[in-house]
Amino acid sequence: MFAMKIVVFTGAGVSAESGLGTFRDADGLWEKYRIEDVCTHEAWLRNPQLCVDFYNARRRDTLAAQPNAAHLAITRLQKAFPDTEIITQNIDDLHERAGSTHITHLHGEITKLRSDINETATVPLQGWEQHYGDRHPDGSLLRPYIVFFGENVPYFPVACQIASQADLMIVVGTSLNVYPAASLLEYVPRTAKIYVIDPGLPDFGIYRDRVTHIREKASVGVPQLVEQLINKFVNL
Repeated sequence: MFAMKIVVFTGAGVSAESGLGTFRDADGLWEKYRIEDVCTHEAWLRNPQLCVDFYNARRRDTLAAQPNAAHLAITRLQKAFPDTEIITQNIDDLHERAGSTHITHLHGEITKLRSDINETATVPLQGWEQHYGDRHPDGSLLRPYIVFFGENVPYFPVACQIASQADLMIVVGTSLNVYPAASLLEYVPRTAKIYVIDPGLPDFGIYRDRVTHIREKASVGVPQLVEQLINKFVNL
């Protein structure tokens, strides 16, 4: 089996094809809700019930969604190249339900709750509904396990370390506009190949000479690339 460190960096465009609403598109969630009302720590302090209701709805949508062809292809990639890791901006569990492992969630996980005083003290939530007022074993209020705007991204250093080890990087479903996650490419070795799967025409900036652009949506482009990589490096 060919030894290659592959890092897959996924964003909202992957989950969108499973029917989950994105935040930044023209008809996205931020067109319907103000960030300041549901996705900042100040919002949580000001109106925690609204935040709980907002993420309960997101969680219900997540549990009703199913992994799509992109998620399944990434799982196939991991089986062919065991040293493959996933870094995701998505808060859903579709990678997990597709059978993938070694997943670093940068922005939290919708299926978990966290302590209000410890950003990494999490507990699983059964079902879709959080009840405001429930408490963590440390005594603090439980809140959605989401990295709110303006908060520290606790697993970003872990993601940087993973990216720094890549022989090949696949970027799919992200606009590369959300920082600090967008700066992950800065940590990818210059010798590493970078593939970006995006149906549009992103501005690759200083990376344009290193990027191979596959102009397809995730559910088409990811299976195509995975098939190519397996045929090139595994089916020798």
